[in-house]
Amino acid sequence: MSTHRSSFLAAILSASFFLASSLSIAQTTPTAVPAKPAQSISEKIAASRALLDINTATAAQLKALPGMGDEYVRRIIAGRPYTAKNQLTTRGILPQAAYEQIRDLIIAHRPKP
Repeated sequence: MSTHRSSFLAAILSASFFLASSLSIAQTTPTAVPAKPAQSISEKIAASRALLDINTATAAQLKALPGMGDEYVRRIIAGRPYTAKNQLTTRGILPQAAYEQIRDLIIAHRPKP
């Protein structure tokens, strides 16, 4: 009888380990996230038209951006032309915090020669 009891306990113990490892694997298996389709060139161009071009924007348009006061607007206009919008910070035109507020709203189209 003790042999049967030992076999039974061994079977229960094996089943417990199997279930525990299955749950552990199920919890750590990443779920597939659908990939975001890449934008086509025409979609990128259309999206960029919705952004404010810091090379051509008027003072009133720039002032309408969040966190932009008269001094920041004057400095942006005085620093033109820009080839990339991050030049607002690399050139010291705006502090990083002010740039973070507007970076998703602006673009710097390269000026035509």
